[in-house]
Amino acid sequence: MKHTLRQVFESGKFVSGFAIFVAILLVVTIYPLLVPEPPLRIIGQGTFFEPGIYVNVYDSISAPHFTLNLDEAAERRIAGRLADRDRGAILTWLVGVGIPESEIDIANTEQLLDQWFSNFDPTVRIPGMTNADRNYYIRLNSSIQGLLSTEDVIIAHANEETASLEAAGTIRPSAYVNVGQIPNVRILPLGTDNFGRDVLTELVKATAVSLKIGFVAGIIATTIGLILGLVSGYVGGFVDDVLMFITNMFIVIPSFVLLILISFSISQEQRGAVTIAVVIGFTSWVWTARAVRSQVISLRNRDHVNLSKLSGHSIAHIIFRDILPYIASYVVMALILQISSAILAEAGLSILGLGPKTTEVPTLGLMMNWAMIYQAHILGKWWAYLPVIIVIALIAFSMNLMNTGLDQVFNPALRE
Repeated sequence: MKHTLRQVFESGKFVSGFAIFVAILLVVTIYPLLVPEPPLRIIGQGTFFEPGIYVNVYDSISAPHFTLNLDEAAERRIAGRLADRDRGAILTWLVGVGIPESEIDIANTEQLLDQWFSNFDPTVRIPGMTNADRNYYIRLNSSIQGLLSTEDVIIAHANEETASLEAAGTIRPSAYVNVGQIPNVRILPLGTDNFGRDVLTELVKATAVSLKIGFVAGIIATTIGLILGLVSGYVGGFVDDVLMFITNMFIVIPSFVLLILISFSISQEQRGAVTIAVVIGFTSWVWTARAVRSQVISLRNRDHVNLSKLSGHSIAHIIFRDILPYIASYVVMALILQISSAILAEAGLSILGLGPKTTEVPTLGLMMNWAMIYQAHILGKWWAYLPVIIVIALIAFSMNLMNTGLDQVFNPALRE
């Protein structure tokens, strides 16, 4: 046993896949302890907040202010807030008043603003401009003027007694705050999803649930396939014919189609994570049963098996004591592939809207489903779906690496 384990952990592919998988398990175990927040808690009143550091506005106003005399502060501020649509509108205006497009660089904010202020006239109407366009340009000019303004901004609050606003203070354009001194800071490394929920917290919980589904479904499928394959391969005869007839019936119907039909017949409220795992397990055992059967057929006439028969041992004793140990490595590899396949099957079901109920726990497939329904891939909100794809790929990749490493260890034909 020690020699076998040493061979396994000397396999570079197995160790690499094992390290990736263990890292994923550590993250899904430790992160909830550090951030014990419900994964489906809505923290943002809006959809698809970008990844970044979010600071409470009220806390930033009350935090200590520092005066920084930065020459390019205004230009940098407006460069970050001047949207691509506004830059394109400025380009259209400048070209409309006769400036060659080759002389306009919309990426150069300082030059673009100089050309804008030198040429913008609210009374001028360029060809094809509507009243709505004219009003838009006037608002755009006012917005730019406000960003470049050096006047203090007045902070006011409502007086309930007089029903009016009262000045509470002013903020200078040169006033800066140290983010480290603001108490209420929220870091969202992966932003929020379409419901305003923290994607990272949701992703960690979804990974844990998907792994749970994979393990439950993999164990069920491997157990069914192992028992049927052992009995069918060793007993043979009529029993083998019956079991193989049942197996072939499941082969005729694609497992994923059968999985869809069964999931569709279960109501949404009853489709929990464990229920989906059981359904996947009971529809995924076929190839394991056939593979185990072929292995048992090659072993049932070995000398040690015949000796056990002559000794009067029962069929169960022979199967589990004289045959099963010889195919144990193959069963472990089958279990790894079943777990990986179950996670991918759940993802496929959830994308179709047939996964676990959405109000209980997230899964990797459900996160993909939500991102697809709310068009995150079309809107360019990559943080809502790309991390999910990466996690699914890492899980499948790590398990396939482990399976390949084990195959090289236990299959003499593949040894170097």
